[in-house]
Amino acid sequence: MPKVVDHEERRRRLAEAVWSLTVRGGLESVTLRRVAAEAGVSMGQVQHYYATRADLVADAVARAVRALDARIEASVRAAGAEGDPETILRECLYAILARDEEGLRLLRLSVAVLGQAVSDPAMAAVLAPGDDALLTFTAGLIAAARAARGAPARGDDRVAADICWTLATGLGVDVALGHRSPDAAKAVLDHHVDTVLAPPTA
Repeated sequence: MPKVVDHEERRRRLAEAVWSLTVRGGLESVTLRRVAAEAGVSMGQVQHYYATRADLVADAVARAVRALDARIEASVRAAGAEGDPETILRECLYAILARDEEGLRLLRLSVAVLGQAVSDPAMAAVLAPGDDALLTFTAGLIAAARAARGAPARGDDRVAADICWTLATGLGVDVALGHRSPDAAKAVLDHHVDTVLAPPTA
């Protein structure tokens, strides 16, 4: 019987090798030969799936972004059991603060590829901020959390959602670079969420 090859698993393994090399030595350290060595496979296997280094790097970065998105979705599912919009809102935003090793690795990878994104439109597109659906979802959480606190609606909840994600992303970068601890970043984010949900001052 012929051996069944899991092509998706092989691509994932190569992407993991790109992640590891990038976090250790920057994106410039990634070559097809080094990726093959890191993954413990032949150059031929790497080239079978990716014709060029650019193809390999683009796929690896896209997979990292999807992995970060999956962490946010997992946080939503975990917090959703409580049915509390404020808890779901906070857990969504916390997901990007790299409170474990895998999250930290993914964030460090994102930071490492930012330099290339400046001059590479395709890479910039992969690293673009959250989509419209995410902002709409977050805005809904903000509105529901305010209502639960007895606070009136105010301003544009989508703008508030955008600011929350922008702050969370910036704090995540600080954590990735070692400028803040995850707990310190969480404290800043909590303060901002409290401000967003609080009733307006007279």
